[in-house]
Parts: sequence; C-alpha cells; structure tokens
Amino acid sequence: QVQLVESGGGLVQAGGSLSISCAASGRTFSSYTMGWFRQAPGKEREFVAGISWSGGRTSYADSVKGRFTISRDNAKNTVYLQMNSLKPEDTAVYYCAADRTPFRSQPIRRSINEYNYWGQGTQVTVSS
Repeated sequence: QVQLVESGGGLVQAGGSLSISCAASGRTFSSYTMGWFRQAPGKEREFVAGISWSGGRTSYADSVKGRFTISRDNAKNTVYLQMNSLKPEDTAVYYCAADRTPFRSQPIRRSINEYNYWGQGTQVTVSS
C-alpha cells in the first residue's frame, strides 16, 4: 500500500516557476515508478512526467519537455516536479501516482491505467 499527498501548488504568472512535491507513505515507495499527471477543466487526465523506481530514467510529455523536471528522493519517500517557464495552458490539477507494478522495466508507462495509487491533487494556476 502506498498513500500519496501532493503539496506546493498555487498561483504563478506566466513565465514563472513552481515546484510541487508528493510525499508517500508506505515502505515500498522506492520500488515503484512514479508519475505526475494533470487534469484541466473539461479535459482528460494526461501524463506529464515519470521517473523510474531507481530514479535513473525519466520521461516527459512533449508539451513540458525542457521546462519541467521530475526527480525523487527515495530516502525521503518524495517525488518532485520542478516547473519552469510556465504557460497558462499548464493550468490544471496535478496528481502524483505510483505504478501498479513494482520494479517495472522500461519504458515508463504513460497510461493512467498503469498507475493504481493516486494522490488527491494540487491546483496549479498560471495567469497570463
């Protein structure tokens, strides 16, 4: 069992930066690939970034590549998403999620169906 709690969302101007975190409870956090997803009003939840259980591999949606960075600290049971050069279209509720399969091999999954633990979400709003 893994429980996830996001924090750090807020309001930022376009071009600004924001960092959000996801704290996990449960002793098996380091066994799972972690993902960040987002959902804007009226839209489907979409993959943003993922990081392998070891932290050695990352994957990004094309829309955020070069602007967002995902990282994790297994000693602190925490995964982070650093968001730079934010755009109004980045406005959404951001969710962290844990892969349903421990020690998953390549590639990092992007489908929500591959993740079975979810946080409650944190709102990120980018004003123009």
